[in-house]
Amino acid sequence: MTEPAVAARVHVVGAGLAGLSAAVALADRGVPVVLSEAARQAGGRCRSYHDAQLDMVIDNGNHLVLSGNPAVGRYLKAIGAQDRLIGPREAEFPFVDRGSNRRWILRPNDGALPWWILSGKRRVPGTRASEYLTMFALTRPHPGQRIDQVISCRGVAWEKLFRPLLVSILNTPPEEASADLAGAVFRETLMKGGRQTWPRIATPSLAATFVDPALDRLRKDGGDIRLGRPLRAVTLEDDRVAALGFDDGEERLGPQDKVVFAVPPWTVQALLPRVTVPDDFRAIVNAHFRAIPPANARLMVGLIGGTAEWVFAFSDRFSVTVSAADRLLDMDNQTLIDALWRDVAAVHDLSSPVPACRIVKEKRATFAATPAQEVRRPSAPTPWTNAFLAGDWTATGLPATIEGALRSGEKAAALAMARR
Repeated sequence: MTEPAVAARVHVVGAGLAGLSAAVALADRGVPVVLSEAARQAGGRCRSYHDAQLDMVIDNGNHLVLSGNPAVGRYLKAIGAQDRLIGPREAEFPFVDRGSNRRWILRPNDGALPWWILSGKRRVPGTRASEYLTMFALTRPHPGQRIDQVISCRGVAWEKLFRPLLVSILNTPPEEASADLAGAVFRETLMKGGRQTWPRIATPSLAATFVDPALDRLRKDGGDIRLGRPLRAVTLEDDRVAALGFDDGEERLGPQDKVVFAVPPWTVQALLPRVTVPDDFRAIVNAHFRAIPPANARLMVGLIGGTAEWVFAFSDRFSVTVSAADRLLDMDNQTLIDALWRDVAAVHDLSSPVPACRIVKEKRATFAATPAQEVRRPSAPTPWTNAFLAGDWTATGLPATIEGALRSGEKAAALAMARR
């Protein structure tokens, strides 16, 4: 008596945003999905949790997306969470200079023709329109070149706008970063007009916006979600992945089964040594202060000349982010807290003492966005016909961003479905 045929499945290993994106795209096409995640919660670096020290829900970090991020829009629509991003209905970015205490708001106009650089009220004070031509130079291809090999990394606009923006985008000191990665972001945002750069922040949390609705959607579609399930080994036979060895046992893959590896690059390197992956990483440091912001506090303010780079004012807390923060990893926590609170207090004119704070250090937050690391980013297909890669560290053409992670998941899912 023959056994009944089992429907071909796709195993998605890793439930960060890349894995969730792949799983949602597959489920949307009626493909049976098994989603396995080593941690006991989904979200990866885009997660939320209840912090016992602060006795409140916080995000592990502050993640900004833009109105013109197409993969973000597709993903949130697919999981029914389009209404969970907040921000101004125009492109505006407030800044405070800690050195001079001068304040201004960068306001790119909505249209593609960037006339805003001609207006002293819309650009950085003390800059000339000619300084903004820098972004045009970066939008041309410059394979293998650093930013400082393409443009002059000097001047007021560089120090008070382009360098802070690029550090945040690339999580790498821009003088050593890839010109092509910087150019890719500029081409998709500022070069298309301010309407594509409206800042958007997840509310009430990262998990409530990007993670929980995706898990609900997958469960509704019959997805098999298994958290707390680390992958320990991969069995390769000829040109296929034949089995996946999890803590709870081995999963043999059927002839038509596929697998999407949406795990960190170091995990892929351990499991699939033939795959070249980035091997140099940069840190991000975030701090969350339990304090109620003033009623008129702006949601996000850029900081020039401080320890913090961006100060976020949520309904129940202040949060700050420092990118390319390797220099802060060994700093005493209380010293770091004091410095970051001085930045928050300066931005919002506060005189209150330092409130309760949680420091979150991501030592390997993203790959280093250098030309040397860019060439190590693998494409989604692998040498094995039924295996594909997803992650913001793969060859998305973008730096390590939410948009890049979601695109990588879409790409891996499309390849898995094309080879069914």
